[in-house]
Amino acid sequence: QVQLVESGGGLVQAGGSLRLSCIVSERTFSTATMAWFRQAPGKERDIVGAIRWRDGTTEYADSVKGRFTITRDVTKRTTYLQMNSLKPEDTADYYCAASRHILRMTPLPGAGDFDSWGQGTQVTVSS
Repeated sequence: QVQLVESGGGLVQAGGSLRLSCIVSERTFSTATMAWFRQAPGKERDIVGAIRWRDGTTEYADSVKGRFTITRDVTKRTTYLQMNSLKPEDTADYYCAASRHILRMTPLPGAGDFDSWGQGTQVTVSS
């Protein structure tokens, strides 16, 4: 049983930054790939980026490349989403997701590739 708990969302002005965190809790750590998704009101849940736990390989959606960075702290079992140069169109609920499998990065995996999900954290970017 994997539990994911996100934190760090909030309200920020356009051009600002936020860092989201996702703590992974499981008895025997078996997470191989993690990702961040986002879902705006009335829209589908889209992947923001993914990271392979073992070596830290990352890949991002085109819409966030150069602005968002995913990292992980192995000792804390935590993954982070650093969001810079935020835009109003980044407004959404953000979710972290975990898979026991080493997933492809190109193309980015889809929501169906992940076994476990966090509860989401809201990010609002004002113009």
